[in-house]
Amino acid sequence: MLLPLLLLLQLLVPVSAAPPRCHPGFRGLCKPIVEEKPKCTDVLLSYCDDMSYTQTMFPNILGHKTREEAEAGAEYLLLSVVESLLGGECNPEIRMLGCSVLAPRCEREAVLKPCRTTCEAMRKKCSHAFDRIEMAWPYFLDCDRFFVSEEEGCYDPLEGLQAEQNEEAIDSMEMPPPEEPATTPQFSYHSNAQMNDILKKVEERCSDIARTYSIGRSMEGRELLVIEFSNNPGRHELLEPEVKYVGNMHGNEVLGRQLLIYLSQYLCSEYLLGNERIQTLVNTTRIHILPSMNPDGYEVAVAGAQDTNDDEDRGGRHDSWNIGRNNAQNIDLNRNFPDLTSVIYNRRRMKGYRTDHVPIPDYYWFGKVAPETYAVMKWIRSIPFVLSANFHGGDLVAVYPYDLSKHPLQSTMFSPTPDDQVFKLLARTYANAHETMSYESAQCGTSRAHSQKGIINGAQWSSFAGSMMDFNYLHTNCFEVTVELGCDKFPPEEELFLAWHENHEALIAFIEAAHRGIKGIVKDEEGNGIKDARISVKGIQHDVTTAENGEYWRLLTPGIHIVMASAPGYTRAVKKVHLPARLPTAGRVDFVLQKAAPQPDVQEEDDTIPSLGSYDRFDPYNQYERYTLMADLSRNREERAEKPWWWNYFVLPGGPAPTWLLKQY
Repeated sequence: MLLPLLLLLQLLVPVSAAPPRCHPGFRGLCKPIVEEKPKCTDVLLSYCDDMSYTQTMFPNILGHKTREEAEAGAEYLLLSVVESLLGGECNPEIRMLGCSVLAPRCEREAVLKPCRTTCEAMRKKCSHAFDRIEMAWPYFLDCDRFFVSEEEGCYDPLEGLQAEQNEEAIDSMEMPPPEEPATTPQFSYHSNAQMNDILKKVEERCSDIARTYSIGRSMEGRELLVIEFSNNPGRHELLEPEVKYVGNMHGNEVLGRQLLIYLSQYLCSEYLLGNERIQTLVNTTRIHILPSMNPDGYEVAVAGAQDTNDDEDRGGRHDSWNIGRNNAQNIDLNRNFPDLTSVIYNRRRMKGYRTDHVPIPDYYWFGKVAPETYAVMKWIRSIPFVLSANFHGGDLVAVYPYDLSKHPLQSTMFSPTPDDQVFKLLARTYANAHETMSYESAQCGTSRAHSQKGIINGAQWSSFAGSMMDFNYLHTNCFEVTVELGCDKFPPEEELFLAWHENHEALIAFIEAAHRGIKGIVKDEEGNGIKDARISVKGIQHDVTTAENGEYWRLLTPGIHIVMASAPGYTRAVKKVHLPARLPTAGRVDFVLQKAAPQPDVQEEDDTIPSLGSYDRFDPYNQYERYTLMADLSRNREERAEKPWWWNYFVLPGGPAPTWLLKQY
């Protein structure tokens, strides 16, 4: 009974339960399965063709069964772009280290694993480069997992490279050490987090001359971060002019933002390398750079640009010209400042008419004031800025005020300020130093009809009220121009290097223009500085006032000027000044004012403009508290899961998401 039962059980076993076994007693029943043993094969991965060996084997150390499978993975894709991702740093070491895992060395039909010591040395040297771009150290470069010790028979994957580098080191012993990555521009677009990280890395690298500080937060709670350059960062120095650059006021006009990031890196690196021009500039000027005034709009613009690219790939295109232009409240920030231009136009025929330090009308605060606008106004009032530029896109021209036409019914009418000649000189300084802006052949956009050699009056081009440029001039001592950097508001990344090349000399030359004109100190007979004394120039109906220590700066064109200093309770002092055409720095003109005898019958000039209140009346309804609350609420909302800028390069269609690249995963 036992034998029939065994036969029955064999019949009941499913055919699919196990493959048929070959029986030597039955010829032709089946052919035995012969598994081919892996053999050494040529290294055919193009990014690994400079390894010290020529033979590899599949499956490789990661389990890729074929060369095609290895080439299709995110690991190999990373090796192909790692040089540009890391800005040339740690190349080719990281690539060769990865190749030793993806295409391991094969000898005598056996795979040799790379040495752990080499991997550990590279991780120590290069991990910060991955941190800088917010990328995790690649899992396939796990030193403990895929590399072995020398006792286990490893090999050095960088063999041959060391000797080559030693030869190069001997040849370049006199060369300065390589720059830190924080001071090396990467000509690609940066997210808000990356931008702030770069600015802080520059601050860390150049701590003797650089400092970052925040002037507030955007509507969605993003920090408005400024980087300052000075030989004494954080402090105003007597008679040292203050200059500011503002970018990305319109969120979709992005080139200025990138150029200001590059400028920050350039000032740091060139100062450390001993560039005399840059060292002189930083040592004699306090430079403030706000790369992005509208970080919320930038986020929307980036998403819109990606959508546009997707539509183009599908054969269509939607208009992205204005996507992200405004802030998160849909406010155009360059129309949101107090309209002081209309105030001075309406009072042109009144006695005591002035165009400087015009108070902010109380009714302005009843409107919709963006937190970004509020932060910049506070910033402008807190520092004695002399010169400024804000950067836009959509045209190629340097624009000078006024932005609002002096005729209410004529929107394109030449509307100069009292300092028209000074502003033309400043605008030409940028346009002439730019590679192409002053050439008629390079002009683009709607400014071509009225611009002259790359400069144009704002109102003559396109009139509008509430601009930041007009506000600077009419409310403070600061002279600002607007620079339109090109007709493409969001140019392709491959054009960023060319744009930096075209603009970097102009960016430096414009800051140097802060040293034009005259500067000095207004004191009393006892040697004390007089705050808020007025500096007037005959023929120019626009004054500047002295700062805390009685110091002033007055931008002027070359020539002969009659300059007066006055203050309530003092007699007026007058000097004749001759400014040569090529004076390398501002001429020093000091004044000493004598106490005036009281004259009861003479009424002192009142700074108050009827119906507007005094200049010091800022934020009378405590709007700051409301803006701060809005920003805090936005910041406390659940943060969006934002991926790093490089993420889309590695998301392969139909493949698993390479989450191992994310630091926080």
